[in-house]
Amino acid sequence: MNKRHILSTLALGSAAALALAGCSSTGDGDAEASKDITIGVFNGWPEGEAASYVWKIILEDKGYNVDLEYADAGPVFQAVAGGDYDLALDGWLPLTHADYFAEYGDDIVDLGSWNDDAKLTIAVNADAPIDSLTELAAAADEFDNRLIGIEPGAGLTAATQNNVIPTYGLEGMDYITSSTPAMLAELSSKLDAGENVAVTLWRPHWAYDAFDIKDLEDPEGTLGDAESIHTFTRTGFADDFPEVAQWMTDFRMDSDVLFSLENVMYNTDDQPSDYTDIVRQWMDENEEWVAALTA
Repeated sequence: MNKRHILSTLALGSAAALALAGCSSTGDGDAEASKDITIGVFNGWPEGEAASYVWKIILEDKGYNVDLEYADAGPVFQAVAGGDYDLALDGWLPLTHADYFAEYGDDIVDLGSWNDDAKLTIAVNADAPIDSLTELAAAADEFDNRLIGIEPGAGLTAATQNNVIPTYGLEGMDYITSSTPAMLAELSSKLDAGENVAVTLWRPHWAYDAFDIKDLEDPEGTLGDAESIHTFTRTGFADDFPEVAQWMTDFRMDSDVLFSLENVMYNTDDQPSDYTDIVRQWMDENEEWVAALTA
């Protein structure tokens, strides 16, 4: 073998070694990157935030690096579809987010529902003398002729105004709208005083854990049927994180458990910027339920 051939062979060998080293480095980088998971959280949707915190803590305990990124529902769907976020836990079907699932359906994967009790409601004290919206008009005097609502621009407010009130003949009641905190304050005050109260509400909400209340039946379906809350991911997530995808697919959280978690997170005047410590304590107190999520 001549000198030039030897040098050429050595050069090729060095290049191959560098290439292998580069592949090894890239592989290590990919392996490290594969521990990074970004969860999109809808602004103002407490059930999704609560579930996201639970999974953030679980996954971090398993060695993953988890970021919660907050945005409105539309941008979260777009970010998951575009691969900027890995998953989100707050897709409502068959109605609320149906258009987003249709728009981004080719670029997201629906892992199924984890709660099937999401709905708009009219709630009253548990010992109220009525059980149905069909009875509320006749019993209006017992509720001071007041129906307490939330924000004027909310979908629940529109549904109550346009559907509930005319369908059940509640035009004689004062429908008072201002804010969710004001509604909750009125609810708490009336219950403390032992008085009847009727409020617009929705499931899931921590009020169902904090207060002794019940939903009025809605036989005409003016507030719609119950919906399911779904986890959805970017395409390819199950290939990159098969273990996590399976946990998410199997994830279930019934309303009583969710109400309990939301109650400790949100039923306080001092709202923290980070709920990790609060959720961690709740998880420690519900250790058996938490352990089953990744069993």
